[in-house]
Amino acid sequence: MKAATIGYKPVGLALGAVSGMAAGIAFKQAWKLIGHEDDAPDATDEDRTWQEVLLAAALQGAIFAVVKAAVDRAGAATTRRLTGTWPG
Repeated sequence: MKAATIGYKPVGLALGAVSGMAAGIAFKQAWKLIGHEDDAPDATDEDRTWQEVLLAAALQGAIFAVVKAAVDRAGAATTRRLTGTWPG
């Protein structure tokens, strides 16, 4: 295993935690714009429609995936810039 890959593991874990928090904040803001309310529906919210629940889940999944990919890619590119080796 390359040294850059080994060294990147703890950095990648930290970036993953940060990206999760950032994605959560982004989702809450997006839901406020789309749903016109503060709280997104949970799957077990009896008062919410299927459409609301599934839309919230799809939006949340998309935001988390995009933020995670962007943070992972930026971390790998920065590692290459600093070490000269891609950490993958």
